Amino acid sequence: MFVDQTKIYVKGGDGGNGIVAYRREKYVPLGGPAGGDGGKGANVIFEVNEGLRTLMDFRYQKHWKAPRGEHGMSKNQHGKNAKDMIVKVPPGTVVIDAETKEVIADLVENGQRAIIAKGGRGGRGNSRFATPQNPAPELAENGEPGQERDVLLELKLLADVGLVGFPSVGKSTLLSVVSSAKPKIAEYHFTTIVPNLGMVETEDNRSFVMADLPGLIEGAHQGVGLGHQFLRHIERTRVIVHVIDMAATEGRDPYEDYLTINKELEEYNLRLTERPQVIVANKMDIPEAEENLQKFKEQLKEDYPIYPISAVTRKGLRELLFAVADKIEQTPEFPLEHAEEEAGENRVLYKHESEPQDFFITRDPDGAFVLSGDKIEKLFKMTNFSTDESVRRFARQLRGMGVDGALREKGAKDGDLVRLLEFEFEFIE
Repeated sequence: MFVDQTKIYVKGGDGGNGIVAYRREKYVPLGGPAGGDGGKGANVIFEVNEGLRTLMDFRYQKHWKAPRGEHGMSKNQHGKNAKDMIVKVPPGTVVIDAETKEVIADLVENGQRAIIAKGGRGGRGNSRFATPQNPAPELAENGEPGQERDVLLELKLLADVGLVGFPSVGKSTLLSVVSSAKPKIAEYHFTTIVPNLGMVETEDNRSFVMADLPGLIEGAHQGVGLGHQFLRHIERTRVIVHVIDMAATEGRDPYEDYLTINKELEEYNLRLTERPQVIVANKMDIPEAEENLQKFKEQLKEDYPIYPISAVTRKGLRELLFAVADKIEQTPEFPLEHAEEEAGENRVLYKHESEPQDFFITRDPDGAFVLSGDKIEKLFKMTNFSTDESVRRFARQLRGMGVDGALREKGAKDGDLVRLLEFEFEFIE
């Protein structure tokens, strides 16, 4: 089973809680606060492992939660930081935020890493809040919650050469005779339903990776057939080998086939037309093929080399492989879009982005006021409500953010109910 797209949930570890503690030692009067800070929560880090080829692991494990930091201890002892969670992914994995559709990471090289969800910082212990006015505070913070998000994982195969063409033109047969790959070969459309990779070695000891991709048909860029699902794999290939059934065994015109496939590549991603392309005229062992090839050469307007071969009889394969290896050597290692970005000047783009709101106020059907927003929810989660001093500090923070005034503007009166997450408070003037 080949899995090349999946959605998962990741969560960084929460920070450890700070604690309220005091120094109690013999002969040390008024020892003072000694509550330690909590440890930092673990990050969720994706790391490329070149031994992986699919996203199969993520099909069965959809939730990845990193461990939290250790809580602070007495005698000002800091809680232990949690060890980062390393998640192995195959080369060619693109990580996208499911909500914003922003690309978080594009993981290509072996060992490359990216932090996908950050862990929270540890909460501060009461020794951090000591002041000359309040030398023995009953105040400590809970750990900061770790970042959590749903992410889409897309796998784009990293192959030097991608075989494209209509179904049943002989792509799988070609891969099977030039490499040790064993793709399924049969006389019906869409025999190949997953990409196959094979390592090809030429007689002069040059080697490259060739990918046999499922057959494309008209409308593939809109999801017709299997095209849309696997067109993304062509984006990564350095050279496109266009396989054409020159014998027209299914009654189609070879030149029309050629135009249709190129149009699908262009419709999917215009940059694909800039990739070097090698045209393979396959099935030349069939009598009608020679006549069709002459006609094809007359109609062809682009200056692409044409290599007549027969994958079954292995005729013409040596010249084809040498030509493909030469093309790979002349083509940069990364796709063209990256090459252009590298060559361009470095520019800094300044754009105005409004500050995200600290909180939002809505009403429930029962008349209660509901507070929401990332900042206010984070403050709430980091407050330890077991001590009066922490509760008073939280009330001061809300007042400083303007929550009290905003509630009054919305019509809140003494005794009205206010909800924050699953907790309820009374509004007091």
